[in-house]
Amino acid sequence: MTRDFHRRQFLRAAATTGVALAAAGAARAEEKAAAAKRAAVVHQPKPMAFDPQRVEGMSEKILVSHYENNYIGAVKRLNAILDQLSGLDFDKAPGFQINGLKREELIAANSMILHEVYFAGLGASDKPGAALAAALDRDFGSFDRWRAEFVAMGKALGGGSGWVVLSYDKHGGRLVNSWANDHTQCLAGGDPIFVLDMFEHAYQMDFGAKAADYVKIVMAAAGWSNADRLFEKYSRA
Repeated sequence: MTRDFHRRQFLRAAATTGVALAAAGAARAEEKAAAAKRAAVVHQPKPMAFDPQRVEGMSEKILVSHYENNYIGAVKRLNAILDQLSGLDFDKAPGFQINGLKREELIAANSMILHEVYFAGLGASDKPGAALAAALDRDFGSFDRWRAEFVAMGKALGGGSGWVVLSYDKHGGRLVNSWANDHTQCLAGGDPIFVLDMFEHAYQMDFGAKAADYVKIVMAAAGWSNADRLFEKYSRA
């Protein structure tokens, strides 16, 4: 009897110890997983920097739709992707999952950044400041020569999709007009300072297939204060 009693005590103690060890192991695993999960960056949409009722030639409807659906949509999508990446076990995740998430991250991030520069360049018809104007003269021959190239690139993308981007190329120390037909193409080392959105969501509601008319309106409504600020920032970096 005594032997059976001690045996039962031993089994109960062993079971209790096993449960405790299992719980401790699970807790350590959770702690390790939590430590491995990096903090996801959360991006906040920038407010529209102009009155959409006062951009001559473009309707409030298309500007608000573009801002809310495409720009804010890109910000929300980027945050959701970053949240998934923050908890991904890269040692175990299959390559197609990593490729897919990182590709979508690039698309959403570039969409967010380029839309911000695009909207910041609308709302006031003016000219570049002295420093930017001098750089445009230096790198393109004249403001009019730059404008002709930029506009022609926009028209050439009409009927398709993409971006025309005036960028400061840190590698070459100069301004360049860059072409992209989606959100995954950009100039390596280039910082966008003025952007033309040539995706149909930017003009179809107002202009139908007349992409050239849209380009004309955007250039007439171009405001350069943000481009001046970005050029000064990037060229002095």
